[in-house]
Amino acid sequence: MPKYKNLLLTSKRRKSKSKKRKLVQREPESLFPVNQEIEEDEDETGFKLKIAAPSQEHGVQPLGNLYFNPGSVNVRNTGLGNLQILTDELVLDILGLLDATNLGILATVTKSFYIFASHEPLWRNLVLEELKGEFLFNGSWKSTYVAAHHPKFKLSGDGESNLKIIDFYSDYMFQSWLCANLEMKPKWLRRDNITRVRGVSVEDFITKFEEPNKPVLLEGCLDHWPAVEKWSRDYLTKVVGDVEFAVGPVEMKLEKYFRYSDGAREERPLYLFDPKFAEKVPVLDSEYDVPVYFREDLFGVLGNERPDYRWIIIGPAGSGSSFHIDPNSTSAWNAVVTGSKKWVLFPPDVVPPGVHPSPDGAEVACPVSIIEWFMNFYDDTKDWEKKPIECICKAGEVMFVPNGWWHLVINLEESIAITQNYVSRRNLLNVLEFLKKPNAKELVSGTTDRENLHDKFKKAIEGAYPGTIQALEKKAEEAKRAEEQRVSFWDSAKADTFKFSF
Repeated sequence: MPKYKNLLLTSKRRKSKSKKRKLVQREPESLFPVNQEIEEDEDETGFKLKIAAPSQEHGVQPLGNLYFNPGSVNVRNTGLGNLQILTDELVLDILGLLDATNLGILATVTKSFYIFASHEPLWRNLVLEELKGEFLFNGSWKSTYVAAHHPKFKLSGDGESNLKIIDFYSDYMFQSWLCANLEMKPKWLRRDNITRVRGVSVEDFITKFEEPNKPVLLEGCLDHWPAVEKWSRDYLTKVVGDVEFAVGPVEMKLEKYFRYSDGAREERPLYLFDPKFAEKVPVLDSEYDVPVYFREDLFGVLGNERPDYRWIIIGPAGSGSSFHIDPNSTSAWNAVVTGSKKWVLFPPDVVPPGVHPSPDGAEVACPVSIIEWFMNFYDDTKDWEKKPIECICKAGEVMFVPNGWWHLVINLEESIAITQNYVSRRNLLNVLEFLKKPNAKELVSGTTDRENLHDKFKKAIEGAYPGTIQALEKKAEEAKRAEEQRVSFWDSAKADTFKFSF
């Protein structure tokens, strides 16, 4: 079996480390065949493509392949002319200013411009900007756009291109396709070092997990949820009818979203993440209960003025949330109704590799996709003293995410979940401190009244629970003094140890 080595070097935009990838293909006549496998060697540096992965879009190859074809000329550069000095990202940013007609015209200029002008994220943006959620996904974003505006024009909707370009080499363009079609490597799923409990009392949960701010996976919490038995695709589609849900930047009917999720093969699949689902479809609200461990939610004193706090989450395999800290310094719980999710969590004092928060915490720069983080940064943590907490949360299980913890979540299959953020006495002071930060206007989320949320919340707590804040502040001060005294004791003990000299 012929083997082709492909060196995949990561682009600057992705802020990832350059690493070498070795690809093995089954058929010699095509560099990227439909049933291509990526070889896994003993240290699992190779990768495996999804069974349904399409052949590489337009024949784009990683730049490393050029070095194994010394007689080849990269048509990426010749086709761009004087623009070849620009990075691929900058070229695409410029093309993102064009409308569909001009993109189509540009695609006829050269082979290079054909590939750039056919880049799927450009067409995704056009569809979402012009059609909002009123589109029927047709296998690719370009095909979806054309079908909506020119229904008589026949364009393949399976994401495949009939036009393959020879000798176009680009890491940036190749990695977008690669990340959309990779299977999760076994070693990315192997580590399971979270504490799992079943039937723990509320008191023990508070003492062992909530107060020490420690993640835990809770089993058996959803045994009596009607949602676990009912929430199939057919049931949800029937119950919600024509109600539209928040999907990325648009609102979509659930039936249309499922059509999209069935056909999507992209690096960052659209994620249904709706904070108003219970108001939109009250029956869904009645089919789940807040687990007993999380029923003290002090944000409830604000009534309808509280920030967004609960969401229904639906997404295909590969969708999820890249590294973030939950809003407003809240803690959270995430219950998987169907499917399964891979979790990676880092404590508040450990910033995940490849993640770069701004000094004020208002912005976070991280890899473009979740798969990209696993490809380029997951192995960085294997020698860390503070390793991440990892697990797979399956249907019927609940993840507790303490306030301040960084976490990444990726769906391993189509999944439906409910998540809620909450404030208990254990993190009330943290939330109040967060809400009064000088840049609260940039940090606070889920409400239109960001600057006044602290004062409103504190006043409401003092009215509903008089003396609670003062008691918690006193307890925190006592704990701080006790810790200082403990450190001072050991410092003095070391200073007073006997010394022998000869």
